[in-house]
Amino acid sequence: MKKNILSLSLIACLTVFTACKNEKKNETTTGEAEAAKEVTAAAVKYKAVPAESTINWKGAKPTGEHTGTIAIESGVVSLKDGKVDSGNFLIDMNSITVTDLEGDQKANLEAHLKGTVEGKEDHFFNTKEHPTAYFEVTGTETKEGKTYLQGNLAIKGTKKNISFPISVTENGDSVTVTSETFTIDRTEWNVNYGSKSVFDNLGDKFVNDEIELTVTVKANKA
Repeated sequence: MKKNILSLSLIACLTVFTACKNEKKNETTTGEAEAAKEVTAAAVKYKAVPAESTINWKGAKPTGEHTGTIAIESGVVSLKDGKVDSGNFLIDMNSITVTDLEGDQKANLEAHLKGTVEGKEDHFFNTKEHPTAYFEVTGTETKEGKTYLQGNLAIKGTKKNISFPISVTENGDSVTVTSETFTIDRTEWNVNYGSKSVFDNLGDKFVNDEIELTVTVKANKA
């Protein structure tokens, strides 16, 4: 009887551990691109401050994970009644950095991600052909007490509509739009290197399809 109880307890613990380990934060569902939201007359326009705006990313594989940042090159956001009304942002893909490595390891991974290594140009983001990505707002919605920003994310020439939870903080003539950490499936934008869902027989030499992103945009009144 004790053995059965211990076995059941062990199974329960393993189930909980696996569920937590595989949990995806605010996993996005991609849809077809939609029309960008136009600025309404009553909205207040703010211009992004690139030096104070950033995208933090995290990717993983069986042997570990890597973290880094991507810069927001430019952008505007308009607010109406304290909520995002419209906006668009240009993302500098050549600014991809890795923050958990140093020296040659850091440089090698950054080069692989950017596609500046001969023969590996299209493994990830191929920044020579696609130096920028962009996001354009298509709307907002409220779910379970949270505000979700909806928009088209364009990477490597592919545009998909996603949504993720955000908060908006106003401070005088400045505004900060901050996302919760959310997850995208990179293969939706044809970033397929090492993906088990695209390639067979990878064994444990795969890279997770999911990328975690956290976005912070600081903007000043235009």
